[in-house]
Amino acid sequence: ETNTLPFHPFEMQQGDILRMEKEHQVLKEQLKEAQEKYEQLQSRSSEEISALKELLKKSVEETEVSKNELDWLHQDLEMKVKKWQQEKKENQENLKALRNTAKKHTDTNDRYLKTIDEKEKQYNVYLNTYLETSNKLANEKVKLEERIKRSQDDCQECVKRAVKAEISVLTNWKEAEVCKLNGISANAEANLKMLKSLSSSASAAPKLKPQIDSWEIFISNVKKQLEKVEAEYEEKIQSVKNGVRNCLTKTETVDLPCP
Repeated sequence: ETNTLPFHPFEMQQGDILRMEKEHQVLKEQLKEAQEKYEQLQSRSSEEISALKELLKKSVEETEVSKNELDWLHQDLEMKVKKWQQEKKENQENLKALRNTAKKHTDTNDRYLKTIDEKEKQYNVYLNTYLETSNKLANEKVKLEERIKRSQDDCQECVKRAVKAEISVLTNWKEAEVCKLNGISANAEANLKMLKSLSSSASAAPKLKPQIDSWEIFISNVKKQLEKVEAEYEEKIQSVKNGVRNCLTKTETVDLPCP
């Protein structure tokens, strides 16, 4: 800041010079009063000369004191003026430095404003590009979501058909194995029934007893294998229904030799 008030280089605070002028005026009035007294004393009678001389001497002394005080005030004023001039010089130098700094800041601010304008233009270009790309991607996203939904629906439909097909294949395999084992079991039971009818005579019973036992063991093994096949195929069918994959394999069966 720069103080532009009058008397700034000569006052520490407003009113200093006015206050000194008042003091100087008081001293002038005192001097004037002393001079008037001196003239009055001269006009008096000679008897009063000695007294007037004493008064004059006293007045002269007072005037000397006032002069000394006035000289001191002048010296003090000169010192203050020099101090104020020095402060004014320093303030002017500081003001010059501040103006240079302000100019630098103004130039820097102008550069920043120019850079901001350029960046804002680039930002608007990028924003428009982003909005166009975003809209395009949004449209593509909608299309892809629709295609994904259709693909998911198709996939679910294919999975349902595949599960149904696997269950059908496993069921056919199970029925074929069951039919095969049931046929073997039926033939074995027919042979066993025939052997039992032939062993009704006492003479043939001991000879046919081992054969009958073999056929009974064979029929028991066939029934066990039949139960195993049905259980394993049912387990695979249930796994396929539960979403397990790679279950489409045949159940291994052991070819039982007929007695």
